[in-house]
Amino acid sequence: MFGKVFKLAAVAAMVVSSSALPHNLSSFATRTEKSKSPMSFDNWNGISSLAGFDDFYGSDNYSGKVSSVTVIEQDSQLVCHTQQIEIIQQRLLILQEMAKKIITETICEAETQTIVFQQFHESMGHFSGDIRHKSSKSAGYDKSIASQYGSIMNSDGSLNTTDLGFSGKDNGNNYVVPAGSNWNNQTSPASVNAAYNATKSAM
Repeated sequence: MFGKVFKLAAVAAMVVSSSALPHNLSSFATRTEKSKSPMSFDNWNGISSLAGFDDFYGSDNYSGKVSSVTVIEQDSQLVCHTQQIEIIQQRLLILQEMAKKIITETICEAETQTIVFQQFHESMGHFSGDIRHKSSKSAGYDKSIASQYGSIMNSDGSLNTTDLGFSGKDNGNNYVVPAGSNWNNQTSPASVNAAYNATKSAM
């Protein structure tokens, strides 16, 4: 079930050439500024479940803000295809509840739950800047990491807790940017900002 959901929600129309070649593009390197107040959460306040926390994204890089990407060149382009909004919301709600499941079933300390959730929340917040062209990074995703979605669950419905062999430092190494966005450099900054402000008014 979850494999099917991933194909619909995260991959949708991905067609990647077997001859795809990676390119490091400096124009896509972003979020390179360091945080103002270096902070370590390794064993924070003596909590053993936080041991090695900083290793995931790297020291002084709590939410993965310091990163660069390698855009994969494709012979067959990945193109977005608009779907009914409720279909999209359903898939995103599944991902939301899966995040809650992972946090509540695999972390027992409320303090660690808080730190890990805030890390997740902040890292997703960076994507908002990508969508609104507030960063120098085009809106896209790491197809290699996204393809691991089916590895989250065991066949019996329980969470798979084996190490999948990657860290936050790998995020962006296989970055794809779907084509088909309606972004217009002349009109979109104002219209997208209006959309963003409207969501803030609804909160």
